[in-house]
Amino acid sequence: MRRNISYKKIPAVLIALVLALALSCQTAAAGRALVPGGYTVGIKLYAEGLMVTEVESGPPAQQAGLRKGDIIIMVDGKKIDSAQALLGRIQKSDPVVVRVERGGREAEFLVTPEKTPSGYRLGVLVRDHIAGIGTVTYYDPEDGSYGALGHGVSSLDGTQLLMMQSGYLVRSSVAEIRAGTRGTPGELHGLFDVTDTVGTVDKNTSCGIFGTMTHPRQGQPVETAPSESVVTGPAEILSNVDGDQVQRFSIRIDRVDADAKNGRNLLITVTDEALLAKTGGIVQGMSGSPILQNGRLIGAVTHVLVNSPTQGYGILIDRMLQAAEG
Repeated sequence: MRRNISYKKIPAVLIALVLALALSCQTAAAGRALVPGGYTVGIKLYAEGLMVTEVESGPPAQQAGLRKGDIIIMVDGKKIDSAQALLGRIQKSDPVVVRVERGGREAEFLVTPEKTPSGYRLGVLVRDHIAGIGTVTYYDPEDGSYGALGHGVSSLDGTQLLMMQSGYLVRSSVAEIRAGTRGTPGELHGLFDVTDTVGTVDKNTSCGIFGTMTHPRQGQPVETAPSESVVTGPAEILSNVDGDQVQRFSIRIDRVDADAKNGRNLLITVTDEALLAKTGGIVQGMSGSPILQNGRLIGAVTHVLVNSPTQGYGILIDRMLQAAEG
């Protein structure tokens, strides 16, 4: 019986196998189905410690070596997460050991609190959070996750990522635009209510912030594009530059560099006359605006060129998704 196998069946088996492989390749190459964002949100991140916003001239802090941008994380071995906790550790004139995070490293300083009529002081102004406005890039309806900004939130000195303890998003609308000009970046000014939360911030990375959207905006999912399919030429961005309305604007991708770091995979130019008239190009607050090409989500706006506000950079969506999962 084995010698009488019909050879006519073999091509059918091979065809089925080829089709199966083709389908497998299509599945592997297919991107995720994500809802593009484009709308602004208020972002509030709490630091792991207290950020030094100002150091007064003279003793005690400046003389001891503390600097603006330092993050106070411990005093005499005790964690510090509020101004009240800091005050509680310096209620006498005995020297205290202040541990700070600076430039990604930790350092300790011996500081002697100064007694004043209103109590003891270190001679620093501090705060425990950073707040601002940014744009949501995508929302995943399967698991509720989102990505925004396309770049990280830096600490006050701007040299490093903020060491984040927690954070959340609130609903926002654009109230005013300061248009960008050569040498002066423009900016979106937003209105938001800190009690109207729409999501959590769980990660602050160099490729964006990520978390869970608790009150997402509804939208039609689109497929993401792998980095190798992104090409120079026409594209569009979704952005919120008026109230809470998301609009489509035309751009041009001038260069693609999949290996570039710091959210500079794409060099883009705004070509949409309506957006140029309204904002002058790319402005602060538009970071995270999704970039689409041929109907697929390919990345997000990240930076503006200060000397040419019609141009800026974007990050590939692959990079954001890798950071979200990493």
